[in-house]
Amino acid sequence: MEIDLMQNSMELYRVGGFIALVLGLIWFYSLHEADKGKITKMDKREDSAGFKKRSENIAKCRTDGPPDVVIVGAGVAGSALAYSLAKDGRKVQVIERDLSQPDRIVGELLQPGGYLKLVELGMEECVSGIDSQQVYGYVLYKEGKYAKLTYPLQEFSSDVSGRSFHHGRFIQRLRHKAASLPNVRMEQGTVTSLIEEKGTVKGVKYKNKDGQDVKAYAPLTIVCDGCFSNLRKNLCVPKVDIVSHFVGMVLNLENSNLPQPNHGHVILANPSPILFYPVSSTEVRCLVDVPGQKLPSISNGDMAKYLKTKVAPQLPTELRDAFVERIETGDIRSMPNRSMPASPLPTPGAILLGDAFNMRHPLTGGGMTVALSDVAVLRDLLRPVEDFSDAAALTKHLESFYTLRKPVASTINTLAGALYKVFCPAPDQASKEMREACFDYLSLGGMYSQGPIALLSGLNPKPMSLVAHFFAVALYGVGRLLLPFPSPKRLMLGVRLLSSAYGIIFPIVKSEGVRQMFFPITIPAYNRGASVVMKSAMFDMMA
Repeated sequence: MEIDLMQNSMELYRVGGFIALVLGLIWFYSLHEADKGKITKMDKREDSAGFKKRSENIAKCRTDGPPDVVIVGAGVAGSALAYSLAKDGRKVQVIERDLSQPDRIVGELLQPGGYLKLVELGMEECVSGIDSQQVYGYVLYKEGKYAKLTYPLQEFSSDVSGRSFHHGRFIQRLRHKAASLPNVRMEQGTVTSLIEEKGTVKGVKYKNKDGQDVKAYAPLTIVCDGCFSNLRKNLCVPKVDIVSHFVGMVLNLENSNLPQPNHGHVILANPSPILFYPVSSTEVRCLVDVPGQKLPSISNGDMAKYLKTKVAPQLPTELRDAFVERIETGDIRSMPNRSMPASPLPTPGAILLGDAFNMRHPLTGGGMTVALSDVAVLRDLLRPVEDFSDAAALTKHLESFYTLRKPVASTINTLAGALYKVFCPAPDQASKEMREACFDYLSLGGMYSQGPIALLSGLNPKPMSLVAHFFAVALYGVGRLLLPFPSPKRLMLGVRLLSSAYGIIFPIVKSEGVRQMFFPITIPAYNRGASVVMKSAMFDMMA
């Protein structure tokens, strides 16, 4: 009895301390926003003529000779960056392991915030001509009940929405767009290592498509070789965690209809969620999340049995028959869901980008939005730099990249990790109550759904707003427990629910960096970089 009382007291102290911490963060964040507004006004008053002149000079002189930049990988980040840097006059060499059309079961849903980044980079046409589908939000389904979450797109033109498509088709459009510029050289080859001299990266070694060993030199090497990167160990502290696996299949729309057209569907099943979304005008992608690092075997039929007996009964009736039919064809694929926080090792002459640098659970479909946002930030920082040859100075200049990327990256990363843990609860009652509270909170509509969906979509990348909504869900769950009549048992369950919420979000926030997420203005490099990015935006407006 005394031990239980001590444990309950510790939980109360823990929750009380964390509530005080959250209130303090909100207060400091309000001060930061006020200071940020002052800095923005000061930056806007600065003359951008010098910036424009440097950009024009770069555009004139970077059309021949050796490359200014070597990019490893031609996925979303690599292709978009190659196009963006080449448009600014850089000569770019891209080395991609396989230039044929990739065939993956993820990277198929681009959030509205990611589409806006495509527009900012001048690549929005890459979602055309591939039978992509506009996506206007999500539908949550739980035990026969639906909650519709619509993207807040009222202030945007009709073309702004999410986009879903076959991943490979989108990648090929990005590659063709980049390769259409005369100062981009894209070739097939397998990069084996970085070339380093006295701690500075000078280029890469690779085998070309003919199997010959080749070296490529450039003042700046940008590594975007994806989730299986063999080069990241030189440029970051990789802490890759396999959270779960996706088991994927494609359903034919002739045999199934999404309950809500042009929406992603999240089925809150046990033990973990299931996703459905259109990938063409006639096809729907299904992704079944299987927790843990081991999967039932596909080859011996264990997976088919698991899907039919455990998963199919939890699906909406509109999708169940098509799901079972696809299982019987045996066309089932799987892939691990990786998570890796960004832990860079700043290295002169090189920088890491994309999934090689930072990964999160793909439940929320935020990976491409983060990658495109990072490309836009990096492009803006590199624009005023005429010469990349001073590797030490360039590394110093790019220090701000790791903080400037945080609003978008940390919001999407934290939301992905937190939502997955809420939707895939631990067996204790407090975790189950948290999932119930999340579904009911989002079902309220209005600001209760608009705020979270704006965060997920990348349209409102504000970490403090994310934390506020997350704990609003937890407090809503406590309120449900205490009404209409509280009891000691329900009160302690409410305390455990708050403690569970703390245990979910705090480790993720810690891995993202509390200072970078909430107090970036206290980091000197951030203030230098913010000024450059502001001038770049003004340059785009005048162009």
